Amino acid sequence: MMLGIGLESLLSLITIVKACQLSTLSALGSWLYVDALSAYHLMVMNIVFLISTIFALVYFKRETGPEKLSLKQARIFATLWCTSCASMTVVLVSNNLGIMWVGIEATTLLTAFLICIHKTRASLEAMWKYLIICSVGVAFAFMGTLLAAASTQHIAGLEGHHALLWTSLREHASHLDPLFMKAAFIFLLVGYGTKAGLAPMHTWLPDAHSQAPAPVSAMFSGFMLNAALYCLMRYMPLTEAATGNCGWCLSLMTLLGLLSIGIGAAFIVFQTDVKRLLAYCSIEHMGIISLGLGLGGIGVFAALFHTLNHSLAKTVSFCAAGRMGQICGTHDMRKMNGGYAHSYVWGIGLFVGFLSLIAIVPFALFMSEFQIVKASVDIHAYVRLALFLIGIAVVFVSMLYRGIALFYGSDVNQTQLRSSVVEALLVAAPLGALLVLGLWMPGFLNTILTEASAIIRFIPVQQIH
Repeated sequence: MMLGIGLESLLSLITIVKACQLSTLSALGSWLYVDALSAYHLMVMNIVFLISTIFALVYFKRETGPEKLSLKQARIFATLWCTSCASMTVVLVSNNLGIMWVGIEATTLLTAFLICIHKTRASLEAMWKYLIICSVGVAFAFMGTLLAAASTQHIAGLEGHHALLWTSLREHASHLDPLFMKAAFIFLLVGYGTKAGLAPMHTWLPDAHSQAPAPVSAMFSGFMLNAALYCLMRYMPLTEAATGNCGWCLSLMTLLGLLSIGIGAAFIVFQTDVKRLLAYCSIEHMGIISLGLGLGGIGVFAALFHTLNHSLAKTVSFCAAGRMGQICGTHDMRKMNGGYAHSYVWGIGLFVGFLSLIAIVPFALFMSEFQIVKASVDIHAYVRLALFLIGIAVVFVSMLYRGIALFYGSDVNQTQLRSSVVEALLVAAPLGALLVLGLWMPGFLNTILTEASAIIRFIPVQQIH
């Protein structure tokens, strides 16, 4: 498993570097295509998979009793894990919107069985809920893909497979049929929004994230949700250009973003299971990204930056929650108090992960959320700003209260568990990166974020240099 993910990461790194040097890469008659937007998401995906894969080796090694994976189960897990990574890679490098849809459908089928690698009644129920709801959602996305192709029927030169090539559609975006594109985007928003965990299509997410093994939860929240949102990012400039850049699809993204923030915040207040709390936190953060995309301007840059920040913070938080669950024998936060007394590494990792997710200064999530505030002020969207601030304030108070109890609580009877150097690095590296990114942004990251946001905003590359 580690070899497969390592090889995929190496190939992706080469692709990312080449794409940054040449602006775009294409192959197989332009069916494969990598630009700044896909290269950026490839980078985020590989970071998440590397951390989650290394943690999976630690996590399953520590399992005992009936939960310990057999050799057969381990092989099944490794196969599903590597093919899930491959299917998400297909989503990101495909220029054909139909193949992109196939990649998302493949992730649903492959990752479903990762949820119930430990067969319990709750995990099987979560798997079926995920499979059914996301399959229905992806069916909506299929209808949206067909409608997007139908919007080209009066344009010469867009016959056959060219009607589904993103680069071809982008060249003729202003001539696409606006009615078909509006209908397409609504279907796509419901379809891919279901897989991304946007409210009100989010109902599968808390069960799947809480019942899956911690490495799977980390991968789900750290990147799989982003992969679905990436698909919507590809359609946004097409829809906006087809509808005369009137902000029609931006308004829908803003609406679902605010709804997701509100629902995520409301349910976080009442959670007692740490993994369910993190699952609702994912819904909130997907809402923040959607809101940033909907605000436009610097909000798009902030949304993409938040994608990386949330992926790092949520991956380490789910890893820490899973490991602390193993140590304490439960994910019930009322019985996990005093995390630092159980394990310095994972107790601190969970607490600081909570702090980063609620955007404590100087973590990078504060900077991306501050940029979203600025984007709201720039367009005088004060009502949207107020709703955003109320939502994140509720999350801030609720998660800080839970985090303090988890770290400083009085349940300190268990012997301190020693952690390996690998475990310490799994916690320190992502949190250290979030701290650095909150204080300083590397030039290459600023460049790729600027170019990726320009693609979503439909700004020619030469205008951003």
